Amino acid sequence: MERPRYSLEGRIALITGASSGLGAHFARLFAAAGAAVVIGARRVDRVAALADEINASGGKALAVALDVTDEASIVAAFDAAEAAVGVPDVVVANAGIVAAGRSVNLAADAMRRVVDTNFNGVYLTAREGARRMIAAGSKQSERGRIILTGSITAQMTATGDAAYAATKLAVQHLGRQFAREWARLGINVNVIQPGYIRTEIDGEWFDSEGGKAQIASWPRKRLTEISALDDMMLFFASDASRQVTGTFISLDDGQSL
Repeated sequence: MERPRYSLEGRIALITGASSGLGAHFARLFAAAGAAVVIGARRVDRVAALADEINASGGKALAVALDVTDEASIVAAFDAAEAAVGVPDVVVANAGIVAAGRSVNLAADAMRRVVDTNFNGVYLTAREGARRMIAAGSKQSERGRIILTGSITAQMTATGDAAYAATKLAVQHLGRQFAREWARLGINVNVIQPGYIRTEIDGEWFDSEGGKAQIASWPRKRLTEISALDDMMLFFASDASRQVTGTFISLDDGQSL
């Protein structure tokens, strides 16, 4: 990976949902920008392999077990990060799941898992990160950065993802609520809303006839490239975003138009 335009030298970033997809990409991106990255997920073998890859390429990474639906697991992950590399001053609450299906058919347990991961998990992760940053002096340093991963589905309506889309709209507003609450405590909170990107979660769908039809319905008839998120993620995590908080931005190549 080429050297990014925004430097994260001296920063410590904790990223959830880092076993694949966006989380794994953000881990590589932040490490290339100079941050020490703490990467967490339930699939510990995957984040361990990613940490080995980053460390072998000259970066600094620590893998931790992390289930965002379990508050004790979140606390333990931050404890491990603090003991090994220091208090994270960047937190990316990225873990999320999808439960596709028409609303009349979606099982209650599936809906609860989506809410527990995509909303409660984001809330608990950001809250624990903020607690640590405040205790470490973020009010004086003004270097606290929390980035929530939303989705353009927060701004759209469709058939088959009502629960997911609703949690992403909730994340959008949660980011603004947190930003207001922590503004005088040196913590900036922003939300990034990616468009449809080919990842492990939805790759099969976009290879199907239905997925191809969906792509064809967009103005530019293509998926968003994962690298389209890079500059904005780095900006939100860096010192350059000192006066940017409470914002949300969609990066979707026009898919939501």
